[in-house]
Amino acid sequence: MEAWIDSLLLMLALPKFGLSTVFIVSLVSATLLPLGSEPAVFGLVKLNPELFWPAVLVATAGNTIGGGVSWWMGYGAEKAYEHVTHHPAADHRALAMLRRFGAKACLLSWLPIVGDPLCAVAGWLKLPFWPCLLYMAIGKFLRYLVMTAGLLWVFPGQFGPL
Repeated sequence: MEAWIDSLLLMLALPKFGLSTVFIVSLVSATLLPLGSEPAVFGLVKLNPELFWPAVLVATAGNTIGGGVSWWMGYGAEKAYEHVTHHPAADHRALAMLRRFGAKACLLSWLPIVGDPLCAVAGWLKLPFWPCLLYMAIGKFLRYLVMTAGLLWVFPGQFGPL
């Protein structure tokens, strides 16, 4: 087992497999698992400044796909819940607000703590998948763009090649 973990860590090591690492970390961090992808994106861009746009786009793609996975998990959970309980879903204020804003609420999927569950709740509410995915992508792209550019601006020469 330890050899498998070592080989996985070696495979995901920056900068040799930088963009694939950013993609996987971004995808996993968009699920309900507590993981942040910004350090991986920032680290890759700091080591390879020419990869700024590819890193931002790859992180956006991975994080958006992870948000789509969360949407489908919420959709499936709602189906299972309705199948087992045969009770209508409780209508809380947050759910009512999400229904009112619809897929546009997925623009907020970039927010820490609430963003990832928001994608799952959108699936639970059966909000349309493709518009939700589009709004997730827009929000996540803007987050990566602002966060990475901001960190590069705040720490211009702090971290040289390791």
